[in-house]
Amino acid sequence: MPVITVTQINKYIGFILKGDRNLQGVMVKGEISNFVQHYRSGHIYFTLKDSESSIKAVMFSSAAARLKFTPEDGMSVVVSGSISVFERDGAYQLYVNDIIPEGAGAASVALEQLKKKLAKEGIFDTAHKRALPVMPRKIGAVTSLSGAAVRDIINVLSRRYPIGELYAVNAVVQGESAPESICRGILKAEAAGCDVIIVGRGGGSSEDLSAFNTEKVAYAIYNCKAPVISAVGHETDYTNADLAADMRAPTPSAAAELASPSAESLYEKIGILERRAEKAALTALDKSADSFIALNARLTAQSPENRLRLSLERLEGFDKRAENAIVRYIESLEAVLSEKTSRLDSLSPLKVLSRGYSLVYKGEELLKNADSLEKGERIQIRFGSGTAEAEIIDKW
Repeated sequence: MPVITVTQINKYIGFILKGDRNLQGVMVKGEISNFVQHYRSGHIYFTLKDSESSIKAVMFSSAAARLKFTPEDGMSVVVSGSISVFERDGAYQLYVNDIIPEGAGAASVALEQLKKKLAKEGIFDTAHKRALPVMPRKIGAVTSLSGAAVRDIINVLSRRYPIGELYAVNAVVQGESAPESICRGILKAEAAGCDVIIVGRGGGSSEDLSAFNTEKVAYAIYNCKAPVISAVGHETDYTNADLAADMRAPTPSAAAELASPSAESLYEKIGILERRAEKAALTALDKSADSFIALNARLTAQSPENRLRLSLERLEGFDKRAENAIVRYIESLEAVLSEKTSRLDSLSPLKVLSRGYSLVYKGEELLKNADSLEKGERIQIRFGSGTAEAEIIDKW
């Protein structure tokens, strides 16, 4: 027997495997593990296993690019492909052409994966939701202008909010070109200065609504500067557009009602505002009147006329107090004078004269004895009442 190389034996085994029709175009069921996608080449490598054994698998980038979902570890799948040998390592493996999720379809798995991705990136976070304007000046509508959705929006707005301007942008809402068309329509409505934008269509099957589940439309709604109302027209299922929008409406008509206030509610609010304004004006007038009265009182109190009046009142008070003090002082002096006069009167010679005594004067001299008198001299005698003149005849 001739000696052969390792390469020769691996090629021979590979030739045998490729020639076995039972190993070509096989479909193998199992669970994915050790999943790796090479970031440069795009090739996918994983292990397909069941409860008892496993097999290596590879899916080249040309086939991987056709997948509608991203395989993950633990996912139960059915793969189709062929068994061959990787000659370098001498190991046989499964070369995969397609991967089908077991149970749910590929589109459903892809949708769930996209929802998880968008949720992780914060596209659905309620913190980013914006309030709708109370009275929008311009309302945008991105939808098919040939469908029933735009007619429903026009009917609602003309009835509820005739003063609002509708800016309708035609968009393809179904098919492969729909996502791009919807994104362009959102950008156009935003550039036109719409205060709020309605994006949607009038219902349909899950396949018809697929454009509103795409990543492009979700990001276009999330990045729009104006608040967006999603109105896909599907009561039961929420699309990614619904989750990314600031508000979700079950139908385009409901979206138009959310985007616009009713005329009746506006009249009611106007009435409430008028009553509030009237009450506020009356309250302000009352406060102003009170302030005016207080300021006027302060002004009056600080005016020169009032200050002069107060000064006069104080002066009159001082004058009266001075007058009273003078009167009391004079009365005290009069009392003292009366007392002194009484005492002086009691000591007065006249008082003595009134009791029968008399005073004898020689000229201006009051005589106390007769020693200085000579015969023939004249003297004056003062009585208690009256005066007399006498001549000295004799003395002893």
